[in-house]
This record gives sequence, structure tokens and C-alpha cells, in this order.
Amino acid sequence: MKHFGLMSLNSVRAGVGLVALSFMTMAPHAVAKPAPDSFADIVEELLPTVVNVSTSAAASRNPLDAEEFEQFREFMERFGRPAPLPESNGRRAQSLGSGFIIDESGIIVTNNHVVEGAETITITLHDDTQFEGTLLGTDESTDLAVVKIEPGDLKLVATEWSDSDAARVGDWIVAIGNPFGLGSTVTAGIISAKARDIRSGPYDSFIQTDASINRGNSGGPSFDIEGRVVGVNTAIFSPSGGSVGIGFAIPSNIAANIVDQLATRGEVRRGFLGTRIMPVGIDEAEVLGMDDPRGALVRSLIETGPAKEAGIEPGDVIIRFDGKDVKTARDLPLMVAQTPVGKMVRVVVWRDGEEVTVSLSLGLLDEDDVAAAAPVAEEPVEDDTVAGEADLRAYGLAVTPLSTEELEELNLPGYETGVMVTELTEDSPFVDQGLTAGDVILEIDNADVGSAANVAAAIRAADEDGAGIMAAVIVRDGQRIWLILRTR
Repeated sequence: MKHFGLMSLNSVRAGVGLVALSFMTMAPHAVAKPAPDSFADIVEELLPTVVNVSTSAAASRNPLDAEEFEQFREFMERFGRPAPLPESNGRRAQSLGSGFIIDESGIIVTNNHVVEGAETITITLHDDTQFEGTLLGTDESTDLAVVKIEPGDLKLVATEWSDSDAARVGDWIVAIGNPFGLGSTVTAGIISAKARDIRSGPYDSFIQTDASINRGNSGGPSFDIEGRVVGVNTAIFSPSGGSVGIGFAIPSNIAANIVDQLATRGEVRRGFLGTRIMPVGIDEAEVLGMDDPRGALVRSLIETGPAKEAGIEPGDVIIRFDGKDVKTARDLPLMVAQTPVGKMVRVVVWRDGEEVTVSLSLGLLDEDDVAAAAPVAEEPVEDDTVAGEADLRAYGLAVTPLSTEELEELNLPGYETGVMVTELTEDSPFVDQGLTAGDVILEIDNADVGSAANVAAAIRAADEDGAGIMAAVIVRDGQRIWLILRTR
């Protein structure tokens, strides 16, 4: 975790921190029930499904002396980050966490950070029976891992997934885990919030709970009042390292899909749309003629992605994906990731004041895909006699027209005009809005631009309109990008 006080629940490494399995069943929607007089009956049935997870790995050498190490450890733990081990001298690093049995064959769910780098994994059942665990697969993006044990003749007790979408804020929740290595510990609370984004990864949509969870609860379950797993505990917010009543769990409807894939194929295959998106704010909605901000604005497209092949364009707003409304830009990556690769989906976009529907076959996400490097800035044009250039310099901007031959070299069919940004000063209002030197501007507010005068006229029109907002289509590294630019 990168933010102050966010910690994983690993007890020793003091760190930050929907397709179900064929042998899992999803719980039906249930009406919320009042708290029981006691949780004892529920807990008695659930305790055998929860396990302790301990790992061992070679300790790394720490170059700090004892005093420096203690100071560094305090600093790292204060900010919820893993502290290095002291001088190893052949010692081994130990890690303790939690997990739960999801199938009687010995399938166990825990957190990736609990087993990451482990050379040995030991699973301890509620009755202290121990097994050596085999890691079937991990998923760093959601912090989930699946471990397998061989129970032999021993009959394991397994739990099942709940439907986290049906869970409501205020519902009771019971957490069981291994805090601080103490063994099976039970706490209860309520769901405090849903769909929390704690900036830990691209698919954040956590359940927040006030049930007391601490380091060592990592990978353990949070149960609903019916005794089914509604979330996998993974992080807490804590300035001190202890529970302050703010814990986070991976929702079961996300976890079940990931666990299924890890248990059956050892890896996760996520859907790929091929769009680079941005939120739709009030300004963007106004420019696009939308009644209210919603959806995910397509800023640019990956050249070989399904979205481009299906006809989605920069400036489109994706408002519905595979039959589900896209309320915010945060919703879309998770929707796409959870959709099976190769599935034909219908995508509804907002374009030119109306809804347009396209169909496409979802691709396979390459987790190693990286963005291309930024273009090299061109030398500025110094000829102040060019029409409109003086007006542009007042905005810290300079452009130069591109010839037909240059546009052809950029592979821009359908465009006969365009200008390249040759200078963007530090005091320009556009410098922090995504525009960079080297960008090719093709359109502003749906009108082609081929000269400094065209760009200056578009800026004046935006200023005279009162809002000072423009929508620009640019090309960068061969990719068309849609930008909202504000003149002030």
C-alpha cells in the first residue's frame, strides 16, 4: 500500500496491507436480519473452516547497524510498509496469516502478500493438525492466492461464498483469523461501506468493516450472518499498527472468480478492451452535452485493441458495458477484467449527443503492457508574423501547420489539416492538462485546425463563450487522444 496508515494484515512482516468454482455455490439474496443474541452457534460451525497460514523463507541481509535498523523499522512501520530484516546470519524469515477452506478437497484461500516469496507453506487447522501447503497460484493485482493441501482420510469442513453484491451497508459481519499469531480469534461488526477505493491496485472495490481485524488476519474470511464468506480480509487503515475499526475485505463476487481461475489453471486471464480512459467531470459533461457526469471518457485507444477495431473513438463516453451501467470511470476496468476473454459484448457509448451501440469480442489483457515513451519536443517556431501566433503566445503555446505529406506519414486518413505543438511554456494554462510539445492537434470542438489562426480562433471562441473549455483531438505516438482543455 502506498498511503499513510494503510497496512496489510501480515503479522510478522509489518506491512501495509464471477464465475464461482465448480464446487462453490452462490448464496441467494437474503433479507437483512437483526443481530442474534449470540454469535456462538454460527461461530462454532465456522471455526473449522478457518486456518492459520505460516511461511518460511531465507532472511535477507540488512546493511544497517542495530541503532539505524531500529530507527528505520519504526519509520517504515509508521507508514505501513514492510521493514527489512536485521543481519540474517543464516536465519529464516517467518510470516503468519490466515486463510479459509473453500473446498473439502483441500483448496484454501489466502492473500498473495501472506505467501509471497515463501519457500515453505504450513497450514494449521483449527484442531492444530498441520499440513504442508502447495501454492497453486497468486494474483498480485487483487492480493489473492490459492494453496492446496492433501487431507488424506481427514474430512475437512469447507465454507461457501456469499453474494457480496446483495450485501448492504449496515449488515452484520463476523471476521475470524490469526491476529498477531494468537490463533483463531473471532470479532464482529458491520459493513461500514462498499466499493471503497484505497489506491492499492487497478481493481479496488473493497468492503469496509468496523469488525476488529489486525495484522495476521490477512487472508482470513469475513462471514455474513448466514455463515458464508462475503469478503477476504486484506488491509486495515491504522496510524499505529493496531485496529482502529477501519478494515478492508475483497468482495466475494470478485474473489470467487479469481480463486476459480487460480485453482483450475494457476493464473488469471482478464478481459481486454483496449481503451485509455479518464473520469467524466462536470466540465467534460457540459462539453459533451450530457445531462450529468457519468461513464468513462475514452481518452485514447490501443491500436490493436478490440475497442478500436469495433469503431469506438477518442471522445466517446462508455456508459454501458455488457448490459451494466458504467457509473464512473473506476467501474469500467473491473467490469472488463471480470468478463471472460473472447465473450461478445455490447458497448454503449455517448457520441455527438446520442447513444451509439457497438459489439466486440473481448481480448486477453497482457499484464506486462506498458505505455509508450513521450514524444520528443520539436524546436519552437520563431516567426512572429504568422497569423494568430501572437495570440497563442499569450497562452504559452506555439504551433506549426503540417503538410499533406506529413499527415500521410502520420497515417491519418480523413484529415487534410493539422498542427503540431512546437512550444508549451511552464506558465501555459494547458501545461498541466495533458497537452505536450510534439502533439498533433487535428480538431478543436469538432472543427478541423490547420493553422495557428485556427487554434487562436478556437481559444477566443471558448473564452467568449464564458466557460473557457475546449474539446481537442490530438495524435501522440500514433494514437488519437481526446482532451478537455481549459483556457483559464
